[in-house]
Amino acid sequence: MRKSSLYQHSHNPQDIAERLAQGPRYSYLRDFIYGAIDGTITTFAVVAGVAGAHLSSKVVIVLGMANLIADGFSMAISNFFGTRSEREQLDMARKIEHEHIKNDPEGEKEEIRQIFAKKGFSGKNLDSAVDVITSDIERWVSIMLQDEIGMKLHPASPWRAGLSTFTAFALAGAVPLISYIINLFSPQFIGEPFIGSAILTGITFFMIGSLKGPFVLKSWWQSGLETFCAGMAASLIAYYIGYSLRSLV
Repeated sequence: MRKSSLYQHSHNPQDIAERLAQGPRYSYLRDFIYGAIDGTITTFAVVAGVAGAHLSSKVVIVLGMANLIADGFSMAISNFFGTRSEREQLDMARKIEHEHIKNDPEGEKEEIRQIFAKKGFSGKNLDSAVDVITSDIERWVSIMLQDEIGMKLHPASPWRAGLSTFTAFALAGAVPLISYIINLFSPQFIGEPFIGSAILTGITFFMIGSLKGPFVLKSWWQSGLETFCAGMAASLIAYYIGYSLRSLV
């Protein structure tokens, strides 16, 4: 498979130094894709369920907009607190490691020794690595956080994670409502809004997947088709649930 240009960069010593000086960069692609897919699925689920129950366009729009605002905000705030808890957990773990080093430095040195022994260090090289790492408390703690506990030293921004989720949810989630809004004001233009909504929703699923493809080293059509199939399967389930319960409305 041809490597994406996203993963190609200069290996000039100066360029490498500048890149490392910037520090690691967190990608909010996961938050955006998660919000976009969930927004499209949940809004179309409302549309499909209401359409299956043969209710009016006004009901579809009202319920769809309520879903966009309430569910979108709920997802965003959940992502915000979940991401913030990672930072709080990191701060707590850092304090604990400082205490461990203060109370039992030799025991913590042995942990560093065994960590680097598993990485392939031995003999004098292992002794040197342990001496270098344990000569700086912050570097020592960072290694313990990464290799012993498995934590990220630079977690995502809670605000950016939440905003990415909400933005994607609102933008993608509004698509299934477009044909119903047009039908409400110009019924002669779109006679059967559910068909238009289903087509737009399918296109949205495919576009979300195809845009994700280059970032995960998948072909755009394969990633798009994968997302399309998963999203439409969930939508079909919602439609038939609404259809089966139409007698209750």
